[in-house]
Amino acid sequence: MFPLRRNRRLRTNESIRSLVRETILSPHDFIVPLFVVESKGVREEIPSMPNYFRLSLDNLEKEVKELWKLGLKSVLLFVKVPDNLKDNKGTEALNPNGLMQRAIKTVKNVCPEMIVMTDVALDPYSIYGHDGIIENGQIVNDDTALFLAEMSVSHAKAGADIVAPSDMMDGRILEIREVLEDEGFINTGILAYSAKYASAHYGPFRDALDSAPVDLQNIPKDKKTYQMDYHNRLEALRETRMDIEEGADIVMVKPGIAYLDIVREIKNMSEVPVAVYQVSGEYAMIKAAAQRGWIDHDAVMLEQVTAIKRAGADIIASYFAKDVVKLIS
Repeated sequence: MFPLRRNRRLRTNESIRSLVRETILSPHDFIVPLFVVESKGVREEIPSMPNYFRLSLDNLEKEVKELWKLGLKSVLLFVKVPDNLKDNKGTEALNPNGLMQRAIKTVKNVCPEMIVMTDVALDPYSIYGHDGIIENGQIVNDDTALFLAEMSVSHAKAGADIVAPSDMMDGRILEIREVLEDEGFINTGILAYSAKYASAHYGPFRDALDSAPVDLQNIPKDKKTYQMDYHNRLEALRETRMDIEEGADIVMVKPGIAYLDIVREIKNMSEVPVAVYQVSGEYAMIKAAAQRGWIDHDAVMLEQVTAIKRAGADIIASYFAKDVVKLIS
């Protein structure tokens, strides 16, 4: 009761504010997404993602060493596949000497203790830019899930610690878990994109990998038949429960800031760690507004990643990871 209780006493200066602070950011909170391309000497800035780069394997080595020195201990690998290697079934994804497999080995060779997570989805390998195999104009669920399980084994054989299926096919977590077990990869984890919404925030990412759905007759022009409707909340809880039951070790909500209510709901019900992906559009909006002088880049960046953690995220996949860690250190 006022005046016995004056809440401002604990806001008097930065020392006392930091003493009673509830949400603290740490390098251990972050996964660093990395985009990998063929060739050598490539460090190519992504136009829609300022200060973020596509890296050839030699520059991937350098990047991983820098991340480790900063205390960042987990990377999530994505590959940009040449058009001539794309087809409807993602055949190149199973190539033991494919770009993803070589990228995994590159990271492990240069930094064996770095946790390597891998994107498991067909869209980088698909001529249609979709996360599944297409038959008669439809994304085929069960055949896709079987293929994703094979892809996961290929990544595990190359040295991946955790596979991260981002496709939103029904039943793919169980399929992946069973095949990994059968192949002896009992310690390979699964980070499930459990509540991945059909969001407008993904545009820059698709530019980075040239993986946007193609505009062809009789081919779905978007991913709304498998990614979630952003109007829905309870559906996210159902999807997450199913993934946990099927063997997911970590569950993910994607995107971040527009879905903090979902993050909190899943954190409240989840018995496994909860990850959040702060996606490319969220990154690009902060960069663009800051470049125009409309916002304070670092202040907004820190506020947003703190909000994601405060909402319940145990892990944050963010393109800001390096910048945040440099600031908080």
